[in-house]
Amino acid sequence: TLLAYLVRRLLENGANTSFVNRIADNNISLSDLVQDPVQQIEQILRQRHNIDPDDEPDFVIRTQAEFRRSQEQIFDSLQVLLSSIAAVSLLVGGIGVMNIMLVSVTERTREIGIRMAIGARANDIMLQFLVEAVVLALIGGLSGALAGVGLIHFLGTTLEWPMKLDPTALGVAIFTSAMTGIAFGFFPARRAAGLDPIVALRHE
Repeated sequence: TLLAYLVRRLLENGANTSFVNRIADNNISLSDLVQDPVQQIEQILRQRHNIDPDDEPDFVIRTQAEFRRSQEQIFDSLQVLLSSIAAVSLLVGGIGVMNIMLVSVTERTREIGIRMAIGARANDIMLQFLVEAVVLALIGGLSGALAGVGLIHFLGTTLEWPMKLDPTALGVAIFTSAMTGIAFGFFPARRAAGLDPIVALRHE
C-alpha cells in the first residue's frame, strides 16, 4: 500500500523514528501525512537559504492537495461560466420562439377565426399553438444535442481525449428545451386563443 511504501522509503532514507511511528499509526490522517514532510522540507530550505523562522521565505512549496484545490476552483468557475452561457442561450432561444409564434398568430388570424367559427374552443387554439411552440423548441434542442454529440466524438477521436456524454445531461437538455417552448409559447398561444372570431374572419 501507499502507507507501507512511504514507511519503507523513510526508513531507507534514515527518517526519524517518531515520524515513522506516526505514519505507521492506523489513525494517521492524510493531512498529517502531507503536512509533516512539507514542514520538514520548509525547515531544510530555510536552513539552506539562511532564513529565520519569523521571516518571509523566498520559496514556495506546493503539494498535490493544493493543485487539486486549484483544479476544483477552476472547474467550479467553468461550471458557473457555462451555466451562465446556457441561461443566456435559453433566454435568447425562448425570445426567438416567442417572436416566431407571434408572427405565426398574426399571419394565421383568419385561419384561427375559421376554426373558432366551426366550433373550436379557446383551449383548443391555445393547445395547438403551445404544441407548435414546443415542437419548434425541441427541434432546436435536438439540433444542439446532435451537434454536441458530434463535437464530443470529433474531439475524442482527433485529440484522443477521454470524453463521454452523460445520457442524463442529454435528457435534461431536451426536457429544458420543451419547458422553454411552453414558457415562451404561452403568451402567443393565449393571444391566439383570445381573438374575436368575427374580427379574425375579417382579417386579410
